[in-house]
Amino acid sequence: MSSTDEAWSVARLARVLKRRVEDDFPATWVKGELVGVKRYPSGHWYFSLRDDLAKVDCTMWKSAASRLKVPLEEGTEVFLLGQPNLWEERTSLRFNVVQVIPAAAVGASAQAIERIKQTLLADGLLDPARKRPIPPFASRIAVVTSTAGAAVRDIITVANRRWPGVELFVVNAAVQGTQAPAEIVTALAMVARLQAIDCCIVGRGGGGKDDLAAFNDEAVCRAIAACPVPVISAVGHEVDVTLADLVADVRAATPSQAAEFALPDRRDVEQRVTMLGTSLIGAAASLVNLRQERLGRTRERLGTALLERLRRAERRVLGVQGRLAPALTRRVAQPQRQLARLEGRLAPAIQRRLARTRGDLGRLAGMLDALSPLGVLGRGYAIPRDAEGRVLRRTAEFAPGSTFTLTVADGIVPVRVEKS
Repeated sequence: MSSTDEAWSVARLARVLKRRVEDDFPATWVKGELVGVKRYPSGHWYFSLRDDLAKVDCTMWKSAASRLKVPLEEGTEVFLLGQPNLWEERTSLRFNVVQVIPAAAVGASAQAIERIKQTLLADGLLDPARKRPIPPFASRIAVVTSTAGAAVRDIITVANRRWPGVELFVVNAAVQGTQAPAEIVTALAMVARLQAIDCCIVGRGGGGKDDLAAFNDEAVCRAIAACPVPVISAVGHEVDVTLADLVADVRAATPSQAAEFALPDRRDVEQRVTMLGTSLIGAAASLVNLRQERLGRTRERLGTALLERLRRAERRVLGVQGRLAPALTRRVAQPQRQLARLEGRLAPAIQRRLARTRGDLGRLAGMLDALSPLGVLGRGYAIPRDAEGRVLRRTAEFAPGSTFTLTVADGIVPVRVEKS
C-alpha cells in the first residue's frame, strides 16, 4: 500500500480514469430503456439508459442527433452505439451515443449478428492493427467459392487480363444455405495446408440479404481470422457489410474487385518498369557525368600539383647542385693534402725498408750457405743413398752385391758393393 507521501491529486485520479476508460473501450452497442430524456435548445440530448441492475448517463451531441429519424421517447427500449467517456470535473461516467436503433426495429437475426460481432470485437478479431497487407506480386492465390457461381469466372477473367502468370487454386464450397458455413470452414482449412499460397479470396457473387448469412457465421469469421495468409472478402454486395468483411484483411465489393486487389495490372507494371528503367538510365548517366566531371577536376588538380611538385624538386636540385661543387672541393682538398704528405714520406720509407731487407737477405744467404749440405760435399764428403733414397749410415746397410748411389759435390755416382 502506498504511503500518504505518494498520494495522487483528485485531478490526476480523474485524468488517469478518463484515459483508462476511453482507451480500453471501443465503440460498443448497449441495450436498455431510455429514462430522463431531455433535448436542449443547442440540439444535444441528455438521458439515461437502464436495465434491471444498472443505469448509465448518456449524451448524444447535436451532430449525431441530427441523424435521428424519430425523437427519443421516455421508456423506449433501444440499442445504443457509443463509447464510454469520463467527465473530469465531476469524475462522472457518461456514454457518448452516436447511433440509436429502437429494439422493436431489430429482428432476432440482426441481434444475433450483433452478439457475434461483439464477441469477435472482444477477441480482437476486428482490430485494424491485425490486418495484413496483400503481397504486391502474388503468384499463387487460393479462391474459396462455389465453382458453379459466376464469382469464380469473374476472378479468372480478371486474373488472366491483369496477371496471366498467376496460379489460381479454386476450393469449392457452398456459399449459401445451411451447409455453407461448414463447407467454407473446411475449404479455409484446406487452404491452410496448401504450399506457397500468397493470399486467399473468399466470397460469392451478388445476392439478397438472406443469401449472405454464411458470411455472418461466427465459425466462418474465425476461420478467416485463422487463415495463415491474407484474406480478401468478396461477398459481392455493395450495401450490406458482413462480419466476414470486417474480419478479413481487405474487403472488396465484388469478386472482380477482389482479383484486382490481389493482382497487379501488368500494363501498369510494364509502364512502371519502363519509367524506372528510364529513371535508372537517367540517374546512371547523371552519375557518370558527375563522376567524369569530378575525375576531370581531379586530373587537373593532380596535374597542377605534380607540376608544382616537380618545379619545387627542380629548384631543390639546382640549389643542391650549386652547393655540391664547393662542398666537394672542400671535402677533397684535405684528403689531397694528406695524400701529398704521405707521398713525400713514402719514397724514403720504401728505400729504407729495401735496404734493411737487402741486409737481412745477405745475412740469411750466408747462414744458408754455411748450413747447406752442398757446402759439406764441396769439402770432399759424399752421401750414400739406397734405391729408395734413404741415407745409409752403417756398414750393415751395405750388403755384398747391393747397389746404391753416392751424392758428391757435382752429381750422383752409382756404386755396387763387392764384399763387406
